[in-house]
Amino acid sequence: MNTKTKEITLIGLMAAVTCIAGPLSLPLPFSPVPISLTNLAVYFSVYILGMKQGTVSYLVYLLIGLVGVPVFSAFTGGPAKLFGPTGGYLIGFLFMALISGYCVDRWNGRIATSFIGMISGTVVCYFFGTTWLAFQMSFGSNQTFVTMFPAAFAAGVLPFIVGDLIKIILSLLIGSQVRVRVRRIALNESI
Repeated sequence: MNTKTKEITLIGLMAAVTCIAGPLSLPLPFSPVPISLTNLAVYFSVYILGMKQGTVSYLVYLLIGLVGVPVFSAFTGGPAKLFGPTGGYLIGFLFMALISGYCVDRWNGRIATSFIGMISGTVVCYFFGTTWLAFQMSFGSNQTFVTMFPAAFAAGVLPFIVGDLIKIILSLLIGSQVRVRVRRIALNESI
């Protein structure tokens, strides 16, 4: 199998993993944002594949969801999800993949720098998600975007920080083993 075919296969495989993990979510009664495994799948993708291929695998997932396949949280799909309360996080995951993947590539998958990259990417994702959620919360109400931002932060970020740290640690611990095996396969070495 040539290198391009291997790359496309790995991108498709990680997009499939995201399509399986993404719909699995737990709604929270106090937040329009559910606990989701989408970011865990993105962390795995960029750690295993690197920035370019990991980001492409997320884009494939996003496009699959946008055409209506129910791969987003709670088995939903379609463009309405992008314009809903969690749409900012769906866009933010793209930047999370780019930033996290850059750090993984730049420092050759070292766990400490990959951890810092994933934290940085997650902060940027939180910013996009919180900004869009604040806009959604202020739309149609007598509250302004600025006054809704703290409420959006409380609903869309604070409940998720510990869980996201756990997801990052899991992706690094498990992903480091998978990354080594994928690299060996890519070099035609036996496992």
